[in-house]
Amino acid sequence: MSVSAGNSIVLDNLWKTYGSFVAVGGVSLSIEAGKFCTILGPSGSGKTTVLMMLAGFTDPLRGKILIDGDDVTRLPPQKRDLGVVFQNYALFPHMTVQENIAFPLKMRGMNAAEIKLKCSQMLDIVELGSFSARYPAELSGGQQQRVALARALVFEPRVLLMDEPLGALDKRLKAALQIELKALQRRMGVTVVYVTHDQEEALTMADQVVVMNGGKIEQCGTADALYDEPRTEFVAGFMGDTNLIEGVVTGKGGNGEMRVEHPTGRTILVHNGTTGVGDQVSVSLRPECVSLVTREGAPPEEPNAWNGRVANVISLGDALRYTVVIGENRPSLQIELDAKVSRRGPHDARFSQGDEVRVHWNASDARALARMKKGGEMAR
Repeated sequence: MSVSAGNSIVLDNLWKTYGSFVAVGGVSLSIEAGKFCTILGPSGSGKTTVLMMLAGFTDPLRGKILIDGDDVTRLPPQKRDLGVVFQNYALFPHMTVQENIAFPLKMRGMNAAEIKLKCSQMLDIVELGSFSARYPAELSGGQQQRVALARALVFEPRVLLMDEPLGALDKRLKAALQIELKALQRRMGVTVVYVTHDQEEALTMADQVVVMNGGKIEQCGTADALYDEPRTEFVAGFMGDTNLIEGVVTGKGGNGEMRVEHPTGRTILVHNGTTGVGDQVSVSLRPECVSLVTREGAPPEEPNAWNGRVANVISLGDALRYTVVIGENRPSLQIELDAKVSRRGPHDARFSQGDEVRVHWNASDARALARMKKGGEMAR
């Protein structure tokens, strides 16, 4: 089995409508050859429609699809030379593992000796050599997923498309297969476009993450960039847990620092943001960036350091999540902040429900994002 150099993909202003409903509205995207690209988004965001247009199962209203520079927009699926893996695997129940994997090679008219060699190589790659004579019903979910993957890769496709292929698996098996799938993709060098609504899958496997919402791309970049530097409230919330604190930008410093005032009068210092003075913003702050200390002996409240009371404690296994309420005497303006603290920290840093605490964080860990009104417009 040869190692592929991968193929680049360009989606140029793709549109797809169903009546008056815009499923995909002007999506443009470039994927480098040999990269693992994850299209991430909630149900109805347009991610699967993009994949179906790329596969040739759905025709775009307008726009272009280029694979390694070739325009495949109007080519039928069988002419695009793409491997596809779906969530339900779509294995032939009356065929053995070997026969399932061999099927696309037979359809391409390959001779029996070459088919046998390629199937043997692929069975070794997915570690199913001893299962070649079994039928799909005799395999576990994880093994069936490997067969579907082997069948999609055995003919060395230009691109591998995957639509939530791990969605039906339990958490432990899913985590193991994520690592195996990424290792296999690196080994073979194939370009992968992987659709999911699972943020962990994107963070674990992707070289490039495309976050979609409402038929459009909200943000595209590496998993780390989208997690640490979201550009919108949606991306901040969808790429992981975050606190969103509303306020108004009241000033900017020469060092890039921004001052955001909360309706309670509290000031938040932020080092990250692209908004201007007077803009209504939401300050995004990841729970793991919020520190808790005892309030006893703490100085008066200051920017990014507020007094509060622990309202709830949840065990996450390796960490504890604290919900802290700030501003108890003004219920209408209370602020709730989540803090995620590792269990490996000092025991005296643990708190119980009702404890009075001090929350604080670094300005560099907070990001000011333009607040969105209903309908998707930016608030001013």
